[in-house]
Amino acid sequence: MDVRLGGLGDVAAVLGMFDSAVAWLVAQGRPGQWGSEPFTGNPRRVEQVREWAAGGGMRIAEIDGEPAGCLVVGAAMPYVEPASEPELYVRVLVIDQRFAGRGVGRALLEVAVGEAAASGVDLVRVDCYAGDDGRLVGFYESCGFRRAETFRVGEWPGQVLERRVGT
Repeated sequence: MDVRLGGLGDVAAVLGMFDSAVAWLVAQGRPGQWGSEPFTGNPRRVEQVREWAAGGGMRIAEIDGEPAGCLVVGAAMPYVEPASEPELYVRVLVIDQRFAGRGVGRALLEVAVGEAAASGVDLVRVDCYAGDDGRLVGFYESCGFRRAETFRVGEWPGQVLERRVGT
């Protein structure tokens, strides 16, 4: 697996990753995270992915030259209390379901931890959907993150998790 800087040329691939993730979640009876409609063709979602791609924080994992996952790092989301110290915030983590089970998400999170360490930052935070069966929160915990705080955006339940670079 290779990880590279993402850019505007990756917008269609990242939209496809979200589409595959949404379809998988819906098939599992878990549409609460990202809804039940594809991101492709949704002007608001397309614009958000374009902003991430243009912002410099997008990383693309590739397997055999194919985009397999996307990580976006940057400042904390506006609905989350800012940290009291410098941090690297994982704004997005999505995997193309064709590559599920191959460690793409874990590898991308380790890229974020490595970038934080290289920048002298000790705190990496992420937020995620905390509804349904809680499996997503459990995934982040299995990657070394600890629960920090809960929040809601409307009816959408969220969990902020954090990881110290030294752990």
